[in-house]
Amino acid sequence: MTTTAVKTPRTVRHREGDVMNERFQAAPRREGAPPRAEDACQVGVMRRIAAARLRYCGLTAMMDDVMVVVSELLTNALLHSGSQDIGLSITLRDRFLRIAVTDGQPGAAATRRRGSNYSESGRGLHLVQAIAAMHGGRWGTEGAGATTWCTLAISAPERL
Repeated sequence: MTTTAVKTPRTVRHREGDVMNERFQAAPRREGAPPRAEDACQVGVMRRIAAARLRYCGLTAMMDDVMVVVSELLTNALLHSGSQDIGLSITLRDRFLRIAVTDGQPGAAATRRRGSNYSESGRGLHLVQAIAAMHGGRWGTEGAGATTWCTLAISAPERL
């Protein structure tokens, strides 16, 4: 005799409010110098924390797109701001997920003209812009560029 376990589906409610609010410290570096490997690894750590928080809030349907946005915004802050204190906040309000990266360094965040198909960089904010548009959201900056954010509309509650 064989017994089969069946998981009963349940609806996960999206919880309004803060999904996460985390910071990490990067080592000081000279202008134009690449970040240390340990600092670059923090992008992956923050991505894993964000993924866990999204699962907890029942937002797994958006996981892949949110992970791209988180990676691109954090990497941009790490590479271009020179800041030693970088924060990631994700909030859910009025059926929009807001992803914001704060580096405390004012500056203009602008999408660069796209390079060749073989360029290794320069696509990050283009990806963020495309993902935001695909999800009925948008992206921008505030605090004179010290915070770069993206909003994504969320779908109905998921069944797990």
